[in-house]
Amino acid sequence: MPVDPSIAPVLDQVNAQPIPRVIDTDPEVLREVNRQMGSWVTLPEPIEVGSVENTTVPGPAGQIPVRVYRPAAGGPVPTVVFFHGGGWLTGDLDTHDDVTRRMSRDVNAVVVAVDYRLAPEHPFPAAYDDCLAAAHHVADHINDYGGRLDRLAVAGDSAGGNLAAAVALTFRDEGRPLAAQLLVYPATDLIGDYPSRTENATGYVLGTQDVLDLQHLYAGDDPAVRGSYQASPIRAERFTGLAPAVIGTAQYDPLRDEGNAYAEALKNAGVDVFARTYDGLIHTFLNLFPISPAADAAVTELFAHLKERLS
Repeated sequence: MPVDPSIAPVLDQVNAQPIPRVIDTDPEVLREVNRQMGSWVTLPEPIEVGSVENTTVPGPAGQIPVRVYRPAAGGPVPTVVFFHGGGWLTGDLDTHDDVTRRMSRDVNAVVVAVDYRLAPEHPFPAAYDDCLAAAHHVADHINDYGGRLDRLAVAGDSAGGNLAAAVALTFRDEGRPLAAQLLVYPATDLIGDYPSRTENATGYVLGTQDVLDLQHLYAGDDPAVRGSYQASPIRAERFTGLAPAVIGTAQYDPLRDEGNAYAEALKNAGVDVFARTYDGLIHTFLNLFPISPAADAAVTELFAHLKERLS
């Protein structure tokens, strides 16, 4: 299946520009490029929710900025702690504002978006530590958020999916309740190799060399570090007892096969899993719903499955 025709012009625009190699470029330059590319696909007006609040939660290195989205409906509702994508190096609360607003509205949940520390200034395990601390805080103060500890979920895309999967594993090991995990094209394996990295090596926004560079900047080169479940969730010793998972991958994505492998590992361990590879779509489709009907349909389906597991 060809790339979704609504996305093809964006790909042409991206591929027509000189894209610097990640490892050779100032991180602040990459972050600005990421913001500019995101501005091409943002909604003209923000999705309305009940309220939006910028605040902080305590973390291991100080206060962690978070943005709390509350749905219009009152009363106790589920809570989703969301970790943005961006290769552990780019992305922030603003780059995923459309996504988190829509999640709050569609899932009818409080969404707590976490602005965790970024590599290479703050390499592994800084991002994981921040995300775990934020999830702990929300769980320990659930009455300040959705009010239902039995309906707490984690979610993320790409690097954020990696972080959400790692937090879900830790919550299970700690005996903390978690009702669901939403992982959208997650990075799950920093020491493995997969056919999709060859099939989709270039031309689809995220390239295989980008993946390798970002992994190096985040987790270095020590196999023991990269192979820990906190960095590579698929390397966990066991998957039994994990929260129900909703996992979406994209046909034209170098991370496709490791996301699908993680879904299969969870299924084989008896975990409730909804998993789908979306034909014609690329990495970042979670942010592309404003311009692509196919991406919009994928986001609708993934959020509906998350809502079902939180209802």
